[in-house]
Amino acid sequence: MSPTPSEESIEQEISQQNVKRVSCTTVLTLAYQSLGVVYGDLSTSPLYVYKATFSGKLSLHENDEEIYGVLSFIFWTFTLLALFKYIFIVMSTADNGEGGTFALYSLLCRHARLSILPNQQAIDQKLSAYAMERSADTRQSFAMKSVFEKHPKFRQGLLIFVLLGTCMAIGDGILTPAISVLSAVSGVQLKITELHENHVVLISCVILVVLFSLQHHGTHRVAFMFAPIVTAWLLCISSIGIYNILRWNPHIFCALSPTYMLKFLKSTGIEGWISLGGVVLSITGVEMMFADLGHFSALSIKIAFTVLVYPSLILAYMGEAAFLSRHHEDLQGSFYKAIPEAVFWPVFIVATFAAVVASQAAISATFSIISQCCALNCFPRVKIVHTSRKISGQIYIPEVNWMLMCLCLAVTIGLRDTNMMGHAYGLAVTTVMLVTTCLMAMVMIIVWKLQIFTAVAFLVFFGSMELLYISASFCKVPEGGWIPLALSLIFLTVMYVWNYGTLQKHQFDAENKVSMNRILRLGPSLGMVRVPGIGLIYTNLVTGVPAVFGHFVTNLPAFHQVLVFVCVKSVQVPYVCEKERFLISRVGRKEHSMFRCIVRYGYKNLQQENYDFENTLVSELVQFVEKEKESGLGPITEESSREFGNLDIEALDASELTFNDPSHEENSVQSSHDIQVMKSGDEQLENSLPKEESLQILKARESGLAYILGHSHAKAKKSSSIIKQVAIDIVYAFLSRNCRGPDVVLNVPHASLLEVGMIYYV
Repeated sequence: MSPTPSEESIEQEISQQNVKRVSCTTVLTLAYQSLGVVYGDLSTSPLYVYKATFSGKLSLHENDEEIYGVLSFIFWTFTLLALFKYIFIVMSTADNGEGGTFALYSLLCRHARLSILPNQQAIDQKLSAYAMERSADTRQSFAMKSVFEKHPKFRQGLLIFVLLGTCMAIGDGILTPAISVLSAVSGVQLKITELHENHVVLISCVILVVLFSLQHHGTHRVAFMFAPIVTAWLLCISSIGIYNILRWNPHIFCALSPTYMLKFLKSTGIEGWISLGGVVLSITGVEMMFADLGHFSALSIKIAFTVLVYPSLILAYMGEAAFLSRHHEDLQGSFYKAIPEAVFWPVFIVATFAAVVASQAAISATFSIISQCCALNCFPRVKIVHTSRKISGQIYIPEVNWMLMCLCLAVTIGLRDTNMMGHAYGLAVTTVMLVTTCLMAMVMIIVWKLQIFTAVAFLVFFGSMELLYISASFCKVPEGGWIPLALSLIFLTVMYVWNYGTLQKHQFDAENKVSMNRILRLGPSLGMVRVPGIGLIYTNLVTGVPAVFGHFVTNLPAFHQVLVFVCVKSVQVPYVCEKERFLISRVGRKEHSMFRCIVRYGYKNLQQENYDFENTLVSELVQFVEKEKESGLGPITEESSREFGNLDIEALDASELTFNDPSHEENSVQSSHDIQVMKSGDEQLENSLPKEESLQILKARESGLAYILGHSHAKAKKSSSIIKQVAIDIVYAFLSRNCRGPDVVLNVPHASLLEVGMIYYV
């Protein structure tokens, strides 16, 4: 059941404030839940790190010095990248509580005009969610902004770079379940030697199918199911780590010295450098901490990591290294062989369940990424289900869920080897981390206004580490590293073509707007038959009369008594509250009864599925008409801007354009749940609003609403290049036919729907 309007407002308040004002109990509860959603992937990395690291020629080196060197690399990589970079720095850059690659990109777009959304307005910057401190630009920030503003190709290149990181993150959502589950289940072969590899793969596939089948229950329920498992797992591996340290090598702490890293590279040479592709698997889940930020809060994630996750994993890696220092022959099965015989089966069961939980972090993060991409016109429209009534951002996407399941099964059945999966996994993880590092350096200059030296130091320090691991992972491309590259190329093509096609369609609409002068010459009746009711014409334009209107009246010279051009658009902020959602203005003269309604949503908002949009829109129109008359300014129309010296209507003050100022909020109805414009409600409202135009709108509402949508087909011009023709006529057309239609996304009643066929030549 969909949340009620009051529940949605509660969700928005919690998300916008990032749970800063909630009680300590709530923060600790979120920290506990985050163990089951955020840290499953990170906590299960000991299952395969040492095995992947010693999978190549490095296994020939059986000296303690090599084992000490690997442990030193794991410790400092985990400490510097996971703890210092993500927990202390990156987590402080949330976009109104949201994390991930697109959240950083959205933050940059608001401060540097890098917007990939074509219908943005200056008035959008007045939204409270922008929360921009108007500090003066430094010389470095101004220079960087100028470069992107003057050179569109740089903006396009940055978008592709962000999409690449996003696609690699989606690749994580495919590889994480496969490698985690298969690594855990394969441990049973140590005790049941006659168990064939095919049986292990079959069991892993069954577990994966069950996992993805549980996703529709929502992150909230899954978190409470999985959090005890991760907690038990972390306590198990830390206890076993302490046991192995005390029994096999109490001096293993010496390996934490960074000098062992230099000795390791010096003694192993190129084999040691290539083996770093396995070391990086120790931090495979750190990007998920940031991507899943919208599901919880930064404070809760930090508490869970520093108090439990970090010390438990360090002890686990040290204990396994202590065991290996006395059992060089067990390099390829060290994790399970290091478990004491008496507790093997209990730990194996917990490990299997923990591997299932590990997949949850990647799946949840993938849902968040896809949702942001859809809102920012970078992914075809899909169904997004909000599964929590209390925490907004906990979502489920059916199409993506089943797509991930099929790809996970294909990887598991196709590779059957955790070492090959590790090679692919490492390349995907390090690429996403490098993209985050580069975006963070830009945020430091453009948003935080720090000196360029600080940003460069951050970029060089962390970027050099990540480039080192990327270079090692690239050596494994023929041995499985090609998988994330192939998947990313497919997703990148889909995202870029969809974004390009959407922008081209908007450009066509903008260039083929119906002339307002032509409409004005038609007089008050516009030369058309005006039928009772309200007509809602959906368009992507925020100014002007769309071409779909001209096409409609050409074929049917009649339209409704009240006409509203509705533009539903996303703004590059996570959330737009209900009070700031609607912008109302006139189109044409007052006697035309034509309005424009711009409905704004953040990229994390739930659109039009949980409140009465029709009645809300009518009440907003009535409020606009009343405030317009009370202001004494007369009707504000697009053509009246000429009387003010060609003043752009988008630049007018919010009080003149929409009357959405504090006085309006105090003296008028706030949202749809404050007024129910039902039959009896209409009569009561009519008695309190004696003005003619208000009555006209309410009577038109009683006659019904009709939704007029353009059913458009994009085609490339004959003069276009072959690449563009393939992108538009084949790829974009295929995506348009197979994604959710705009009528479904906008929740338009089919009984009131009129579609106008159009062809766009781009």
